[in-house]
Amino acid sequence: MGGLDLFSSIPPASPEGAWTVAQVTRRARQLIEAGFDRIWVRGEVTGLKTYRSGHWYFTLRDAQAQIRCVMWRSDNQRLPAPPEDGMEVFVEARPTVWEERAEFRLTVKELIPTAEGGLWQLQLERAKAALEKDGLLDPARKRPLPRYARRIAVVTSPDGAALRDIVSVIERRWPSTELWVVATRVQGEGAEGDICAALAMVNRLPGVDLAIVGRGGGSREDLWAFNSERVARAVAAVQVPTISAVGHETDVALTDLVADVRAPTPSAAAEAAVPDREAVWQTVATLARRLGRSLTSQTELGRERLERTADRLTGAMQVQLERRTSALERLGARLEALSPLHVLERGYAVARDEAGRVLKRAAQFREGLPFRLTLADGDVRARTLESDG
Repeated sequence: MGGLDLFSSIPPASPEGAWTVAQVTRRARQLIEAGFDRIWVRGEVTGLKTYRSGHWYFTLRDAQAQIRCVMWRSDNQRLPAPPEDGMEVFVEARPTVWEERAEFRLTVKELIPTAEGGLWQLQLERAKAALEKDGLLDPARKRPLPRYARRIAVVTSPDGAALRDIVSVIERRWPSTELWVVATRVQGEGAEGDICAALAMVNRLPGVDLAIVGRGGGSREDLWAFNSERVARAVAAVQVPTISAVGHETDVALTDLVADVRAPTPSAAAEAAVPDREAVWQTVATLARRLGRSLTSQTELGRERLERTADRLTGAMQVQLERRTSALERLGARLEALSPLHVLERGYAVARDEAGRVLKRAAQFREGLPFRLTLADGDVRARTLESDG
């Protein structure tokens, strides 16, 4: 018929000259794979199924046709999440034939959504919505950083530039601070689990005042562990205030949104964590000068007030003294007027018996009673010669 003979070069396996089904499908696979290199295909994902093995099975379709696809775990683990049904994607794939079902399909190596952001943005929005639902993005739960942190836990890679930047800034600004490095992987397979374990370790360290979690910059894939919902929840569970410092200034990760403070770089995180000793010294010197001026002013004011008070007190005491002196003089005059000595000076005398009792009545002067007469200038001894009492 003039068509392309794909099977004449290989004899049939059966004596009847007929091909077996397995031979046909195997030959078709060989020819398809030999005739195609990797190709880019655009289509809509439908019927996605994920298995425990990690493999993805789905169909790629457009308005006229559809192709069954498989993406092995070794290829899809670089992606943050499976595509959703209805999502339009580009796939880089190699055409083949599934021999068991004689089914034409694509073995997908790369999958990129046509929408901006793609799977990365989709997964990020899902995680962000879950965190927001639980209140972890609420600004009201943000805690203030300690003013003078004595011990800081740094959750990062011990080999990264981020740690070197943090150490350099801390040593320059506030060298008395202790840094405890909680080592972890910050990218690649297993990084999420490592970061979560390191953050949980911070809660068991004694005397930690503050935690910094982060890494240096990188691609979206490199930074993706810090966009994990699991890692974000681990940051929210840290019992001390946290600073998230992931990537460069333009990168904002989920951990940045959950942490108490977001720093654009690790160096900025260190600057937020501790005060600048030079600035503190200048502040202390300024306060000392102000305190000195205030004490001088207060001392001068106190001295002036004390002088005025002393003047008022002296005046008041003088007035009181004069009043008391006048009152005393009046009392003295009254006492002087009532003094019995004045009565005696007018010619009167006071008679007392031997016991000193005043004799006021004639009946008390019995005959022969010795007594004394007190006159103005002294006493006179006397005796009763005769009594009319």
